[in-house]
Amino acid sequence: MARRKYVVGNWKMNGLSDAIGEAQAIFSAADGHGTVDVAICPPFTLIGTMIAAAPGKAVGGQDCHSAVSGAFTGSVAAPMLADIGASVVIVGHSERREGFGESDAEVRAKAEAGLAAGLSVILCVGEPREVRESGGAIDYVLSQVAGSVPDEFDPQQLAIAYEPIWAIGTGLVPTVADVAAMHGAIRGALAARFGDAAEAMRILYGGSVNGDNAAELLDAGDVDGALVGGASLTAAKFVPIIAAAAVLG
Repeated sequence: MARRKYVVGNWKMNGLSDAIGEAQAIFSAADGHGTVDVAICPPFTLIGTMIAAAPGKAVGGQDCHSAVSGAFTGSVAAPMLADIGASVVIVGHSERREGFGESDAEVRAKAEAGLAAGLSVILCVGEPREVRESGGAIDYVLSQVAGSVPDEFDPQQLAIAYEPIWAIGTGLVPTVADVAAMHGAIRGALAARFGDAAEAMRILYGGSVNGDNAAELLDAGDVDGALVGGASLTAAKFVPIIAAAAVLG
């Protein structure tokens, strides 16, 4: 089935209030590429301001807690994101899995919390370099998929983002064949578990995506979009990726 291309900017821990103009420029340019769904996930401090500055656009969080409330200092619950108008949340990014020790079970609980709050969820998976070099990348990622993806969800509301850890922010990029093989394996695992619903799910690629390589990566088999880090911080770098997706969409 035809799946709309989906391009998501993960601003990570970047951006002060003066960055809102870049978001407005990105969303304005994205309006000219109507075949692509575009979202930006800025730091928590900018979500409300960005929503106010770009009404009706998809803005979200980079993480959420699995609980709806409680004594979890420094954490943000999925209903809190929804309450301020967010529509998307990223869970399981490698910088959370690696840096904060998040397990597959924790990522799954966060995904369930996001979905329960009415948010679209982008669930990240990906292997470290030593696993890729040992030839175990597909098994490693499929184990993450099995442990992290909830049992019940609307396939339109849950996307998988494959981000090889060794490619994030390094400038290193897997071959198009490797990306296609991984995305095909993920799609196959989802189909085995969820049947026809897997065809409606979008699988994004992330890891040093930029305007120069976006067209080639987005044209790989079973690649439905991109989760973009550093190149999403400015319209000058992000819009060409959106444009590349539009050509293919």
